[in-house]
Amino acid sequence: MLRSLYSGISGLHAHQQMMDVTGNNIANVNTVGYKSASVQFEDALSQMQGAAGSPQGGMGGTNPSQVGLGVRVAGITSNFSQGSAQTTGKSGDMMIQGDGFFVTRSGNEQLYTRAGSFFFDGNGTLVTTTGEPVQGWTATDGVVNTQGQPGDIKMPLGATIPPAKTSTITLKGNLTSDYPENKLATEDVVSIPVKVFDDKGATSTVTAKFTRTIDPNRDSTTVPDTTWDIQLYDPDGNAISGATGELDLTTGKAIVSATDSPAQGELDKDGNATIGDYKLNLSDITMYSGQTDARVFSTDGQTAGALTSLAYTVSDTGEIVGVYSNGLKQTLGQVAMATFKNVDGLEKVGNSQYRNTVNSGYAQIGQPGTAGMGQVISGALEMSNVDLAQEFTNLVVAQRGFQANSKIITTSDELLQELVSMKR
Repeated sequence: MLRSLYSGISGLHAHQQMMDVTGNNIANVNTVGYKSASVQFEDALSQMQGAAGSPQGGMGGTNPSQVGLGVRVAGITSNFSQGSAQTTGKSGDMMIQGDGFFVTRSGNEQLYTRAGSFFFDGNGTLVTTTGEPVQGWTATDGVVNTQGQPGDIKMPLGATIPPAKTSTITLKGNLTSDYPENKLATEDVVSIPVKVFDDKGATSTVTAKFTRTIDPNRDSTTVPDTTWDIQLYDPDGNAISGATGELDLTTGKAIVSATDSPAQGELDKDGNATIGDYKLNLSDITMYSGQTDARVFSTDGQTAGALTSLAYTVSDTGEIVGVYSNGLKQTLGQVAMATFKNVDGLEKVGNSQYRNTVNSGYAQIGQPGTAGMGQVISGALEMSNVDLAQEFTNLVVAQRGFQANSKIITTSDELLQELVSMKR
């Protein structure tokens, strides 16, 4: 029998596999996180017709003479290039921008995926659309320990945050250096109300009053006083005993101390002054000509709160931040990410997930955005990276290749027919 028959059969088989791979790529053109595959061919063994000979006795050498025995599929490789982003606006949808895989659990086995369509199930566990728990770290009191072993991420619905007393008040803005319009005024007073919390979480309002002395005999040449006295008043308008301080704005900005522990009511080197039970940060207060707009920028402290809803956001490092009933945001957990030395060595197991193999290397688990791992984009999914134009071209190539190999078989058959016809 002719060797060309078997070469043609191997060509049909190889191009059929190319059609299978191309068809699967096109079928998954809209599959989230899908990575396209491609087929590489290689020639099969070649039969030796004549061995190579070395030059000798004045004669030149001869080259080997071989007849090929067809083609075979050398391998089917995946293309792990970045897919484009599809914005969904859903908090549970996460996309990896860069290298890496989300880690999931199927029974006791860890699997890996680029498909980041997640949600919290009835037990408060973050899972994939097919129910596999997403792996990461659950926070304790808002702190994530990424040094521990990754596990299921739990949404602690019903968890509470205790109240906290206000201890730090940050003020920003300008205290005008201009004289008051009232020419009879002997002092300039700026009152700033501040909402504070006590140790039970109850709210009240204290007033920070800034006062500077005005020369009643001032004229256009009088240098204005640049030192402001600070006094805190309780909600009833009574001065709080010992809650006093001083702010020097001679240079137009707050003049701070050179030490960490100045006298009571004076600014330390970071611009903080201990006044009564509070630490006032006044480093950004200025004294320039113009309108007075000094105001409260921020305070700490809080009422008690509970996690009563599934409202959350995801940061670019994979941190899941929940919103408590008191408006406070706290980290609930963080998704883990895995990278491999050889991603082409991963094995597909369905559901857009992969399993590590002996040739992929072990998974390197870490936080998104670190150690070469990609960042997480919330509210988006990674689309398939299938190039339809390339796949349709591959269809034509596979079809023509299959067609050409079928011609080898029919032509070989005609030759055999001619041989049989010689005996009539």
